Amino acid sequence: MTTLTAAFAEASARYRDRTALIDGTGQSHRFSDVQNLARSYAAAWHAKGVRQGDRVLIAMGIGVELYAALAALWSLGATVVLPEPAMGLKGVQTAVAQTQPKYFCAAGSYRWVKWLVPALWGAKLLTPMAASNDTPPDPVADPQAVALISFTSGTTGVPKAIPRTHAFLMAQWQAVGPLLQSDRDEIDLVTFPVFVLINLAEGRTSVLPNWKMSKLGTLAPNALVSWIKQTQATRALLPPALCEKLVTAQDCGTLTRVFTGGGPVFPDVVQGLTALSTDLQVTTVYGSTEAEPIAHAHGKTPDGYGLCVGRPFDAVRLRIVNDEIQVAGDHVNKGYLEQARDVETKVREDGEIWHRTGDAGRLDDAGVLWLLGRVGDEVQTEQGPLHPFAIEVAARRWPGVRRAALMTNGHAPVLVIEGLAKDAGVWKEKATAFGVKQVVTVDRIPLDRRHHSKVDRNALRTLLQKKL
Repeated sequence: MTTLTAAFAEASARYRDRTALIDGTGQSHRFSDVQNLARSYAAAWHAKGVRQGDRVLIAMGIGVELYAALAALWSLGATVVLPEPAMGLKGVQTAVAQTQPKYFCAAGSYRWVKWLVPALWGAKLLTPMAASNDTPPDPVADPQAVALISFTSGTTGVPKAIPRTHAFLMAQWQAVGPLLQSDRDEIDLVTFPVFVLINLAEGRTSVLPNWKMSKLGTLAPNALVSWIKQTQATRALLPPALCEKLVTAQDCGTLTRVFTGGGPVFPDVVQGLTALSTDLQVTTVYGSTEAEPIAHAHGKTPDGYGLCVGRPFDAVRLRIVNDEIQVAGDHVNKGYLEQARDVETKVREDGEIWHRTGDAGRLDDAGVLWLLGRVGDEVQTEQGPLHPFAIEVAARRWPGVRRAALMTNGHAPVLVIEGLAKDAGVWKEKATAFGVKQVVTVDRIPLDRRHHSKVDRNALRTLLQKKL
């Protein structure tokens, strides 16, 4: 098998009547339905002129049309450009500027995006409404061709365009596939698109979100549980923010297993999940946009200096250089679309390309990986250097604390806490034991737009300056 598209075609032939996708309306779509839709799109868009190597920017909601469109375009040999959804219109503008797509593929109200972005006016419009009953051309299968261009979140600077070949996507599947294997028919609630692609390739059922992923903060905990029960999902692949909602609801519905990642997964969240049901297994996955997955842990993790993220996957080579986690492997991005950006995060040694994650970490004597925070975010205290996760993990166990972030006020360390201010005296006493003498309470610690799980330190820094 050379591409995910070929694997999906094979799965569709083998599991024709099995449900492939349950969309946000609750409607089920069989593997044969999705494959037929993809073939009709491919025929229509080939007639429109789409050819191998053409770049096609997609703007669609998360639904069956999106995954059928991906399969169709990849079968034609096109390169799909996916803007960062959390950035909205700005994300589209960034994607267009960096990739200059020849085609714009959109459905519903997303078609209007073309007229809001002048740089897209010259791109030819493709729509799912243009489906055709004609026979599509034979699929193009070049493992080294670029299948997808996605983007970093931009939280640490200008978003970087990441090209992924078909071989890269296959390597990613091979790296994480064993973790997702099950000896029974599963129904997976999936919030990460790459795992929907893997499920389609493996012949497994995926439930799509019935909410906007860019609006995670407004999703009611009970609404999430209701969707799980309605679709009879047995497993879920969720960011930590949604795991916290399950804990808040005190109900995991029909789930027997949760995979979570996309942001720091703190021990209190894992403990809260495992307390929901004796049958619920929890697996945390650590990775980055450029390297997913890197490490994983099952169930509760031990306490220690930092945040335990478990053992590295077999497919990844990992080392710590000057406290920074660096990784290499077939599923680790080798470079950005704009090659000048490679100097920031790529290290070439003896024919190997190492990716600098920007995360500080350590490996313990047992080979278990611990995150310490972002490189450069450590602060100096009278007791010596202190990394963010060393105190933030501990602080989440203090009375009344919902979230914590280690920052600086000038050169002095300050612990910012979102929680019940009545417990501030206890917080200050405990923070002092870490060498942090100043504690500031805020109503809400700002989080990233992508998964609503990481502290947005730039926004928090601005908030802190106003407060102090």
